[in-house]
Amino acid sequence: MPTRRDRPYRAVVAAARFLFRVLGLRVEVRGAEHLPATGPVVVAANHQSFADFAVVGLPAVQRGRLVRFLAKEAVFRAPVAGWLMRAMGHVPVDRRAGAAAAVRALRLLRAGEVVGVYPEATIGHAFLLKERADLRPGAARLAMETGAPLVPVAHWGLHRVLTVGGRLSVRRGRWVGVVVGEPLVPRPGEGVEELTDRLHARLETLVECLVDRYPDPPRAPVSAWWWPAARGGGAPNAADAARLDRAAMDEADDHAARRRARQR
Repeated sequence: MPTRRDRPYRAVVAAARFLFRVLGLRVEVRGAEHLPATGPVVVAANHQSFADFAVVGLPAVQRGRLVRFLAKEAVFRAPVAGWLMRAMGHVPVDRRAGAAAAVRALRLLRAGEVVGVYPEATIGHAFLLKERADLRPGAARLAMETGAPLVPVAHWGLHRVLTVGGRLSVRRGRWVGVVVGEPLVPRPGEGVEELTDRLHARLETLVECLVDRYPDPPRAPVSAWWWPAARGGGAPNAADAARLDRAAMDEADDHAARRRARQR
């Protein structure tokens, strides 16, 4: 049933679609039928761009639904973005005190909503899925506690428009692929970590398949900052990317700690 927060959300969806047209983005969505049209759903997606939510939410929109994303608390402090995030019913997450966000996410799921989670926690500098050890178990835990299907959603290509390192491009015609995998349902005797193992394997496969069919591969991969190092590209290799990922998380945590100290 539509709620008051659906009105600003749908306005943002319309604005995003307009921006896609302005940028000439070639957004291709496959597998939207795998996302249930009713009932609680946990969407788990890879994280490569500051604008991920705009494409991760598209399959749900096609199914007549809206995703309430768990997002870092800092976004909610921005004057305009913060107001919009709250108006759309998204959930702020403080990585060092995440219990409140989990409670709100559970409440949304029990009300039959779609909740979006980024198990990688931060944007990955390698532009492929992070290693299993770096995947957080929160999405699997939410699914197991509520009985909601765990739906993997992978995307690739949006990082060429906006991502870490101040990378911003308004060049028209970028291709962005989005694919929804079949829902994961806990197996008898399976725990949160085992379900997270399966989620990682599924997301990794989906991301790799998107890279396989990317229609505009670089002519000189080694000089393309956005092409994965594992495929000969100029993106950071796995070790360097892991170091950059950790540094980004440490910086965000330190900033949050300083802010909390000022508020005392």
